[in-house]
Amino acid sequence: MISPAPAEAEAEAEATDIRGRVAELHAVRVQAQAGPSERATAAQHAKGKLTARERIGLLLDAGSFQEVEQLRRHRATGFGLEAKRPYTDGVITGWGTVEGRTVFVYAHDFRIFGGALGEAHATKIHKIMDMAIAAGAPLISLNDGAGARIQEGVSALAGYGGIFQRNTKASGVIPQISVMLGPCAGGAAYSPALTDFVFMVRETSQMFITGPDVVKAVTGEEISQNGLGGADVHAQTSGVAHFAYDDEETCIAEVRYLISMLPSNNRENPPSYVSGDAADRRSPALLDLVPADGNRPYDMHKVIEELVDEGDYLEVHERWARNILCALARLDGKVVGIVANQPQSLAGVLDIEASEKAARFVQMCDAFNIPIVTLLDVPGFLPGVDQEHGGIIRHGAKLLYAYCNATVPRISLILRKAYGGAYIVMDSQSIGADLTYAWPTNEIAVMGAEGAANVIFRRQIAAAQDPQAMRARMVKEYRAELMHPYYAAERGLVDDVIDPAQTREVLIKSLAMLHNKHADLPSRKHGNPPQ
Repeated sequence: MISPAPAEAEAEAEATDIRGRVAELHAVRVQAQAGPSERATAAQHAKGKLTARERIGLLLDAGSFQEVEQLRRHRATGFGLEAKRPYTDGVITGWGTVEGRTVFVYAHDFRIFGGALGEAHATKIHKIMDMAIAAGAPLISLNDGAGARIQEGVSALAGYGGIFQRNTKASGVIPQISVMLGPCAGGAAYSPALTDFVFMVRETSQMFITGPDVVKAVTGEEISQNGLGGADVHAQTSGVAHFAYDDEETCIAEVRYLISMLPSNNRENPPSYVSGDAADRRSPALLDLVPADGNRPYDMHKVIEELVDEGDYLEVHERWARNILCALARLDGKVVGIVANQPQSLAGVLDIEASEKAARFVQMCDAFNIPIVTLLDVPGFLPGVDQEHGGIIRHGAKLLYAYCNATVPRISLILRKAYGGAYIVMDSQSIGADLTYAWPTNEIAVMGAEGAANVIFRRQIAAAQDPQAMRARMVKEYRAELMHPYYAAERGLVDDVIDPAQTREVLIKSLAMLHNKHADLPSRKHGNPPQ
């Protein structure tokens, strides 16, 4: 038997070594992807929660996820950390696609250090955020972590600072979506607050700066985690959460739907589709949905359903500040943002929370090239000591500033009443609306006819033998002179009075004309909006 030549033997040994190394690599990857243990996975499932990788699997198109720094491990020592150095360091980062469009994602793995953030963990997040900004693609965070890793001290806190700085840098450049799927306490809560949208899941996700134990120690108040910062609290009371759902699967599916409504970055338009809903579809139902009597309430949701493609829309902040509606929808296959007063809640008045809600939505639409359609039926700002002392002037000015600063196509439609300063603030022609339409039921005035008559004709009314009859006559006279449907149109403050049944067609044609609108703001570092 002839022995192999030395060179051949060396090559054979090297090939064997390479195969061994590849096998070792696969074994390491299996270990990293499996996580710390089956017991830890079972504990996660027992809480009604999915693992980080299961969540990513639901979010992204099948087979599209490309992980970054899977083999990263921390270098910290002390408190037993040097003996526990799992792969990924408790956060999974990478990119993939949603309906074929690239998105970047990071997901805390609660099974590893409770998802707590350390130096290596933060560095991974910093990297994926930088990649998202550079690539011009949405960033989605799946949050399920216990805050800063206490054993790493100030290094962990500095990691949060890097995240906040990048959140701010990416603001208005790429869509940022925070999905809360577990606890988020202390400084960690500020990253979601800096992003464009916050999703929460009932019972399993909470957000607060100081937890129930600290609250009890400082104030004596006893409250549960969900009572303090659960999904319903933030969706209905604080306004921190834009969306709240009962389970993770529904929540993540709605994140995918939201992504379909948003552009990848501020240099692109949102995705458009060929609509199966005719652009010239008439909506005669609108004639019955909106009562001519300005004091009778109706549901603005039904108006929106009649106007948009297939009656389908995504309402933002559905349960907070219900006197105003903010929604993303499509008209002829193209995305629009809709801001509308809701007469069913507080008669549709503007108050502090409604002003903040609408202002943030208008700013988001403007940042991401989404045209804005405003549906007005507003009796004014909410009066009251609480509102005035709470800063209604300052908060109302936020909405005014947002509209005045917006350069996207803007169309306003006055369905019924539009009184006082609220009329001006809700994207009137005088603050820059590109087109303003009105239905024949519109009433635009400084205030309602009854209030105006009491001010203007108070002496005549007081001196009359029959004050009630005189008041009724003066109200009728004021309404006939200054509040008839064509008063604003005659003065060029309304571009046209339209048949309600033709509203959808008018809006679609107007948006098509405005599609290539270009408007420049003055050169400046940035504005100083009211806070």
